[in-house]
Amino acid sequence: MTAAQRALQATTGKTIPGLLRRNARQFPDHPALTSGIGPDARTLTWAELRAEVAVLTGALAALGLRRGDRMLIAMAKRPEHWIVDLAATHIGALPCTTYDTLSPEQIGFVARHSAATVLVLEGQEQVEHWSAVLDELPHLRAVVVVDAAAIPPADPRFVSYADLRGEAPPHDTGARFEELTDATTPDQPLTVVYTSGTTGDPKGVVLSHRNAIHESLMQDHLVAVPAHPRSVAYLPLAHIAERVLGIYMPICNAGHVTICPDPAQLLPTLTAVRPNGFFGVPRIWEKLADGLRAKLEALPEERAAVLAHAREIALQVFRLRSAGEEVPAELAAQHARLDDQVLRPVRADIGFDDCHRAFSGAAPIPVEVLEFLASAGLPVYEVWGLSETTGAATVSTPEVFALGAVGRPGPGVEVATAPDGELFVRGAVVFPGYLQADGRIAGATDADGWLPTGDVGTVDDRGIVTITDRKKEIIITAGGKNIAPTRLESLLRAHPLVAQAVAIGDERRYVTALLVLDEESAPAWARANGIGTTDLDELSRHADVLAALDISVARANSALSRVEQVKKFRVLAGPWTASSGELTPKLSLRRKVIEQRYAHVIESMYE
Repeated sequence: MTAAQRALQATTGKTIPGLLRRNARQFPDHPALTSGIGPDARTLTWAELRAEVAVLTGALAALGLRRGDRMLIAMAKRPEHWIVDLAATHIGALPCTTYDTLSPEQIGFVARHSAATVLVLEGQEQVEHWSAVLDELPHLRAVVVVDAAAIPPADPRFVSYADLRGEAPPHDTGARFEELTDATTPDQPLTVVYTSGTTGDPKGVVLSHRNAIHESLMQDHLVAVPAHPRSVAYLPLAHIAERVLGIYMPICNAGHVTICPDPAQLLPTLTAVRPNGFFGVPRIWEKLADGLRAKLEALPEERAAVLAHAREIALQVFRLRSAGEEVPAELAAQHARLDDQVLRPVRADIGFDDCHRAFSGAAPIPVEVLEFLASAGLPVYEVWGLSETTGAATVSTPEVFALGAVGRPGPGVEVATAPDGELFVRGAVVFPGYLQADGRIAGATDADGWLPTGDVGTVDDRGIVTITDRKKEIIITAGGKNIAPTRLESLLRAHPLVAQAVAIGDERRYVTALLVLDEESAPAWARANGIGTTDLDELSRHADVLAALDISVARANSALSRVEQVKKFRVLAGPWTASSGELTPKLSLRRKVIEQRYAHVIESMYE
């Protein structure tokens, strides 16, 4: 039986409510969801989690939530978020988490487009953000607020989470809850994920139970993890990656999720949890690499020499595997010994000594970062996909990967290239369609089930996919040359000073770039290099910073063809965030916004 056949067999007939019931019955006392770390941590077992979900399912149904309705959630990562989400799923409604960085206009669009009947808010900040659109929502039946103190007086639409839940402790889930569990079908809509809207209004991506379960279980067929794997939920639950990794995958493999509500606490959470698997966008891995590099540079000379040898062997093995070459047995044995004795303690410092699969996605990651992490015994493998493919459609594995590529299609997934290079995907992870304002779901695949992704790429003779760029983002210079900006930007971000890089050059004579300083790494670099200021604005003009980036840009240019090379660049203080407008909530570049906002800076490079 092939991996695709095994994956399809493993998902047949399964639903999220059915798997939650399985976990509560087979693993009732196993930890399911933990909030925080240390003595104040709070844990729900699988039996307790399902019992809470049962209580909220009844409460939301009494509030008027019905099968097919949409429910919007504007809440940080906390247990109540998981509970109300899964309760809506049992009813057959579609829960949808919204990004907390949405502008008032985006809040209005999502609220109206979703035709939500129930809105779940966390506290005062969310109530203030959403209050302006409440009167524009004719379908809205109720607003649930976790922090009762934030409820406006004399507004009958509002109810506190505590009052909704009631005071009775959960016990028997009840016959009606079991009926709802049994009534759920694999192809039933499960959730709505709104895209981040880089080129226009967000789209409501509808995913089914089959999509989420196949995506979750296919990972286990590619890279195995221990039973009841530990994981950390730190990304927004509006992000497709966290929705799968934080909610659906742990239900599928009866894992244990620890919630990290504050990104600043990610490193302490990682060291406390020691996750068996971890996904990060490139910026997360770049920051982890910077922190690890600083630790290595502070080691005593004798230990540093031992570590340098172990890192050299690890990198040699990583490069051989990347090239698809056999690792000699003697080298493999040496690597295994040094990894266990020398590199594992290094990884333990950042919580990765028991990590079986580490993935990067959402954007290209600099090869230098991948090789540095691999040399520390932490090989990170790239994946690629969209919200419309329930996350990863292609996955790199220790057995089959290539630097700069995003792996092969997962089991049960196919990838094909169109004549113009656009990648098309087909398979069990491809979504049913986009939510329409009238509640319909409009399909986006052709008659044969192929989904156009908007990404341009290639597939080599090993079946490995390489993404060259977004179809709509290809730079066409005044000389008619096509340039992929994301590859160029990945090279420019290799220096720890740089948080974001933007390549400019569409209809221009040559390519230029905007480099944005990293608000954490740049001050640390300045201190390490004896610069008397850590102010980002001053650093963006400092001669030593500009000289270091001159060298970094030259190094990037050496890996590019002449037409791709950056002729001029400007350094900006930043930071750029989703709130400031230059980035989407998924930390993708809003190129049109950037080009408009920094038009005068860009024009100065072409005068």
